[in-house]
Amino acid sequence: MLRYACRMVPGLLFAPATCLAAETTCDSGTTAWMMISVALVLLMIPGLAMFYGGLVRTKNVLSTMMHSYVALAIIGVLWVAVGYSLTFGKSILGGFVGWNPDYFFLSGIDSTITDGIPEYITAMFQGKFAIITPALISGAIAERVYMRGYAAFIALWFLLVYCPLCHWIWAPDGWLFNYGAAGVVDLAGGLVIHVSAGASALVAAIYLGPRKGFPTKPMQPNNLVMTMMGAGLLWVGWFGFNAGSTLHSGLDTARALTMTQISAASGALTWLVIEALTFRKATALGFVSGILAGLVVITPAAAVVQPVGALTLGACSSILCYYALGMKMKLGYDDSLDCFGIHGVGSGLGVLLLCFFIRDSWMSDAAAAAGGSWTAFDQLGVQLVGMGATIALAVVVTLALCFAIEKTIGFRVDAQSEAEGLDQTLHGENGYGLSDSSING
Repeated sequence: MLRYACRMVPGLLFAPATCLAAETTCDSGTTAWMMISVALVLLMIPGLAMFYGGLVRTKNVLSTMMHSYVALAIIGVLWVAVGYSLTFGKSILGGFVGWNPDYFFLSGIDSTITDGIPEYITAMFQGKFAIITPALISGAIAERVYMRGYAAFIALWFLLVYCPLCHWIWAPDGWLFNYGAAGVVDLAGGLVIHVSAGASALVAAIYLGPRKGFPTKPMQPNNLVMTMMGAGLLWVGWFGFNAGSTLHSGLDTARALTMTQISAASGALTWLVIEALTFRKATALGFVSGILAGLVVITPAAAVVQPVGALTLGACSSILCYYALGMKMKLGYDDSLDCFGIHGVGSGLGVLLLCFFIRDSWMSDAAAAAGGSWTAFDQLGVQLVGMGATIALAVVVTLALCFAIEKTIGFRVDAQSEAEGLDQTLHGENGYGLSDSSING
């Protein structure tokens, strides 16, 4: 993300000349846009809560929504205390993570303005990404985990997976930031957010095992209206997610915003076509799944592709994600709300496929940086290294965390609590004022 404001390979997002030196006064226009972007990304948290909450059974709606909201508090505090330092501080431990005591509790940035933006704004923008990433994982383990186990998991996962990975890819001295001639291309978190969350979600879902009755017992969504509203909020918030990641307000921002819209529409339309050809019906759940497929695939690529590329990425993502969701039933793992099938698969596709739709000017700049030629296949090699490193870190740490938490404070709920519903057993509440825990399973 910071690469697009500071890296002097222009094609990685044609950074403004002010990156040559830090400004000491605010650019009011850019600052205003970045403040809006912070709010847009924050809006995605209630959007995600509504999206996930509508997909589970009535007896677990509050518990599922709480998984998204509680990340606002846990990661929100950890980010201010140590997260900003661990991600954007100077590399330590062989480049594994960052470290800057001046960033602890944001104590050293009170008067800092960089490239016309108060550093407080940059820190808050980055912090919203840190919050939503572990919240995505909750979709894979919904309806079967203790709140205490989940809270411990996302706190440790943030420190041990998100912060190092963010440092590798987005910090100016991160090793993947500087890998190859052009570094790993990941505008807004294809790897940092979606692939890491998707890989971890798959590991956690397999480790914890399926919900009781899966896949034979019907587990119908309790409120698809709420899910559709959540998808709408996510679509709106994604403009801040991607376009805000330019840390600028200009042509680059317009490009990222436009590609985001195109890919989301392409993904949604493609999913509708698939369902029309397969079932002769167009479902609401399929439509919102297509929206997400289009959004996640363009997240790493919005900075470098053009409209035809965005259309193609959105369509390809919907096709691949559609069949990935079908594989879940065949393989028998219970990724409850399809975090891996949508976020991991779709964004992973975008990380790799973007190489073949990069605008010519980007490729020319990358070739100049390489001191010769640079092809799509050269960049694909770089992207594959980033993908491998992301998956390896996420899988290993997630497996260790699941084991440690399950053996200490407990991760998966007991059978009785799962049967009665987590809203009542863990929170003492009912999402719709209903006392019959048998409703919707």
